[in-house]
Amino acid sequence: MIKRKSEMTVNLIEKMRGGEGHTKMMPIFTKDELMGKCRLFNVITLEPGCSIGTHTHDQEEEIYYILSGKGVVDDNGKIVDVEPGDAVKTGNGEFHSIKNNGDIPLVFMAVILLF
Repeated sequence: MIKRKSEMTVNLIEKMRGGEGHTKMMPIFTKDELMGKCRLFNVITLEPGCSIGTHTHDQEEEIYYILSGKGVVDDNGKIVDVEPGDAVKTGNGEFHSIKNNGDIPLVFMAVILLF
């Protein structure tokens, strides 16, 4: 299956998970298109000052892979700066949040895998 970027839609979510501003979510493949134990495969964009609020992952894990921009992640209580090439994995009851504290868009891949 080939899916062109022109076939992908961008969804704008305000105050995602209690965060600040808006989150741009572009599903690469939708939940209905995925056949395995994956419920989300998206490119996410956070404009400067925007964030995804703190949330927990039970019976699943979420992986972020930073493509461009800079941000700060609360990784289960540990505050860490992230930049392109960094990866974050949260699961098994752990929590995280992410914020763009830079001056350009923070763009990252997000994948949620089910246990």
